[in-house]
Amino acid sequence: MTSESASTPGIDGDYEALISTTDVELLKRAWRNEKAAPEILRFESALIQRIRGQIQLMEETVEEFSGSSIDPLSVSLYQMDLDRTQYLLRSYLRIRLQKIEKYTFHISNNSEVQSRLSGQEKGFARRCNEDLERHLEESVLSKLPDNYRDILKQSIISEENDMVPEPHLDTFVVCKSRRFLGPFQLDGSDELLEMKPDDLCIIHYKSIRERVQEGEIDLV
Repeated sequence: MTSESASTPGIDGDYEALISTTDVELLKRAWRNEKAAPEILRFESALIQRIRGQIQLMEETVEEFSGSSIDPLSVSLYQMDLDRTQYLLRSYLRIRLQKIEKYTFHISNNSEVQSRLSGQEKGFARRCNEDLERHLEESVLSKLPDNYRDILKQSIISEENDMVPEPHLDTFVVCKSRRFLGPFQLDGSDELLEMKPDDLCIIHYKSIRERVQEGEIDLV
């Protein structure tokens, strides 16, 4: 692909620099982490903004090449890059929306989780919450005794929101460290864990949660 690109006339230097960046790899990593994590992670705002700009440039480049005398094989390769990037972006966003739908009440009652969402996702979460509340009220709660009409609690005597689905943070995940991590203590245990770069490990998500959020550990 490199030699083909080098021999193709009229290729924009900016586009060559663009496809040599690591943003697509960063998006792939964010997609894998989001897919494997039981909770919604922080929205990769800066990365997604750059990716959208790159997709626009790639679309313009493919359109320009398609209407010229550029080798069709080269155009096909650029189109494959574009399709791959679009798939990763759409899948990343779709996974996050599915989590918002699944945990809408949990998110609406947790300001820290809300801070992980993009502006559009916050609007989507708010609409999901309102629609689900309305549906439950009309189809179920209105037919129950007054003591059991709370959406978040089993009854008025409940002290906690025991009807709110939450992510299962004790789920086992497969992960690998991006760098050497010295011995650190696992949650709820006296056991210490040491991780070397690229070593695979199966562990409770909650034990590495903060390190995933900080970008030190990737989920697989």
